[in-house]
Amino acid sequence: MAALINGKEIAQRVRESVRAETEDFKARTGVTPGLAVILVGDDPASKIYVGNKKKACIEAGFNSFEHILPASTTQEELIRLVERLNADPSVHGILCQLPLPKHLSSRDVIAAISPKKDVDAFHPQNVGKIMIGDYDFLPCTPAGVMELIHSAGISVEGKRCTVVGRSDIVGKPMAMLLLHENGTVTVCHSRTKNLAEECRSADILVAAVGKAKLITGDMIKEGAVVIDVGMNRDENGKLCGDVDFATAEPKASYITPVPGGVGPMTVAMLMKNTLTAAKLFAGEEK
Repeated sequence: MAALINGKEIAQRVRESVRAETEDFKARTGVTPGLAVILVGDDPASKIYVGNKKKACIEAGFNSFEHILPASTTQEELIRLVERLNADPSVHGILCQLPLPKHLSSRDVIAAISPKKDVDAFHPQNVGKIMIGDYDFLPCTPAGVMELIHSAGISVEGKRCTVVGRSDIVGKPMAMLLLHENGTVTVCHSRTKNLAEECRSADILVAAVGKAKLITGDMIKEGAVVIDVGMNRDENGKLCGDVDFATAEPKASYITPVPGGVGPMTVAMLMKNTLTAAKLFAGEEK
């Protein structure tokens, strides 16, 4: 029976730490960290995420700037807003909620955000810095996964680590963070042959593919650490992950639930990145 890694509790600890550090930072420098969130259109899930980020900013003692734009917004209008926020000294972090409407290029928008304010760590310059291990920010979800792993006292060094999913947002940076901690990393994707076999070889298995209950108990090595990044709906409309929790839990040594596992960590790490951005703005070390 696996031990549950409680993301809600760990995220709350991170947020409390950020709040305490922010109070000290504000008293020392007179600077209040500011996060600007851009939402284009009215995607219901994105609205919920933006609301959660605003609440977390208030809790941390940050300034929160919301820019809600209609779905008809043009690429030029969006880039102009990003440029205004780049130049605004009260804004230290800029986040453009994805996905964008189909007529907009998320790649161009991400490239327009100043690397110093790119608290999602999606800008090509920040991606390159992550590759060489000399970074200011880490992508929030992979960073949250590493925080969960560390919180359970799990060492990555020398372990076989399998990441299922190769997205730019989670899969690729996740593999790199595990590699930085001396894991032996395999990345699986839609063209991988014998996925079950690859998963069964993993001491640490991270599922980040967006397919409900893709990873079943018979695909998991006895005693593996299982981190479920997925957020899906099952056949009954109930929230579930990429891992079939019922069959995986008896095999794993540690496992994250969905909901309440990785999800809360993403916003917590965003707060941490925003504070880091404000410190860099104020000329302080990370």
